[in-house]
Amino acid sequence: MIRLLIFIVATFFFLRISWRALKNRRTHGFYRFFVFEIILVLVLLNHPYWLLDPFTPLHLLSWTLLLVSIIFIFQSIKMLRTKGGYGERSTMPENFTFENTSRIVEEGIYRYIRHPMYSSLLFLAWGAFFKHVSLLTIILVLTASGLLIATARVEERENILHFGKDYEEYRKRTKMFIPWLF
Repeated sequence: MIRLLIFIVATFFFLRISWRALKNRRTHGFYRFFVFEIILVLVLLNHPYWLLDPFTPLHLLSWTLLLVSIIFIFQSIKMLRTKGGYGERSTMPENFTFENTSRIVEEGIYRYIRHPMYSSLLFLAWGAFFKHVSLLTIILVLTASGLLIATARVEERENILHFGKDYEEYRKRTKMFIPWLF
């Protein structure tokens, strides 16, 4: 019962912060909302298993992914705030304020990957998944991964429209989610 209550409260929170994006399927925030929801379900489904046998190989992998997720999110927010500047984007009113950077951030983690916040969500999803593997969680984590790729691709189209060739060049120098790999 408590997990259902957490799901309802968190869903209302995600709806509140994503409301504008949910009205426009062509924005990255539309897809990101569903990623938030799927990760929430993964965490809530697998929560009872988080501390059972915490030193098994799958749990150690899970803890590693969860730690990397935390590092990526803090590093990316710091870089956006300190290096991104702020630029009003009237063509993208659905964006969160911190997403409306006036410059392409290419320092810190952004030197290696274009979407560290989505990487953080990807690692969070897989970290939660490895706590307890089942057919349902396999479907959920693969769906979340696909939606994160779709989210990133939509955001890249938005960034190309906003930053032009500079962003296209940046894309050629960096990976999408995982440094040196993908």
